[in-house]
Amino acid sequence: MTISDIAALVVIIGFAFFLGVSDAPNSSAALIASRTTSYRGAMAFSFVFHVIGGFVAGQAVALTMLGLVHVAHGELGVTYIAGGISSLAFTFVATRHGIPTSASIALVGGLAGAAAVTAGWHGVGWGGFHGARPYGVIGTIAGIVISPVVGAFAAGGVRRLLDKGLRRATRKALPYVRVSIWLSAGLVALADGSNDGQKAMGLATAVLVAAGTISTFAVPLWVTALVAVVLAAGTAAGGKQIVRTVSSRFYRGGPLDGLATEGASAAVILGAAFLGAPVSTSTVVASGMVGTGASRRRHHVQWRAVRSVVSAWVITVPACALIGAGLAGLARLVGALR
Repeated sequence: MTISDIAALVVIIGFAFFLGVSDAPNSSAALIASRTTSYRGAMAFSFVFHVIGGFVAGQAVALTMLGLVHVAHGELGVTYIAGGISSLAFTFVATRHGIPTSASIALVGGLAGAAAVTAGWHGVGWGGFHGARPYGVIGTIAGIVISPVVGAFAAGGVRRLLDKGLRRATRKALPYVRVSIWLSAGLVALADGSNDGQKAMGLATAVLVAAGTISTFAVPLWVTALVAVVLAAGTAAGGKQIVRTVSSRFYRGGPLDGLATEGASAAVILGAAFLGAPVSTSTVVASGMVGTGASRRRHHVQWRAVRSVVSAWVITVPACALIGAGLAGLARLVGALR
């Protein structure tokens, strides 16, 4: 294993941590916004289920990540380093400003830009769809873009169904609603740990295969454990500002709003995982909260906050692609000067 391979693994694990930071609102924001529990309680709950999620996932999303770039084994480490650092830098800046941007979109853009410099345009796995299954850069970005729209409509639909089903319910039903919120939030955390965890697991396993450490693409148990814990630690370590942004700036709702958001988001994320689509859980949950609010009190949704976040998502891919390309070009220049 070369120095670049080891450095690539370090960057990938760092990406898993920052992915957790940007994922902090996924299962906790609805719990906090609906006043079901405190910030600390939500973070502890999220940590446990994120770790569990890392162990129950298959490898569909990891295989999709493997197809994002097509470079020689000797260049894979440098490509992953450049792409990973670009996504880390962009996610860090966005997080510092309380913007729940997508680290997943950032990674796709960074890897595409780095691969284009490392191996030319043919080094980018452009991809598309095999039936309903996305693959490559285009398929991955399409899944990340489509999933929030599906999440918003699904959450709005679930909220309306809850209104009809619980129209005659009394306050005695509130404890059962809160229990349901806990269950749906746990399911979101588990799905998030599965989907987002596989992204880092897939990249790390690809590096191990390229380095000859393992012979076939099968995620080792130690990689699964390391990524699961690091990702979960990220959700608990630095996402307080993001949680506040998602839980208060988009829509202030009650228990039923939290239940609709989490339930619909969990269904969308798990469906995406089944298809092998590495979606952005943060965008699905955030859009779910918007969809829930818009279905009941459209004028209460903070549309200005929504537009600012969407704008950040739009510029993420080209910005990270440029950063990744620049870092890969710098690595090539330094190598040429040796």
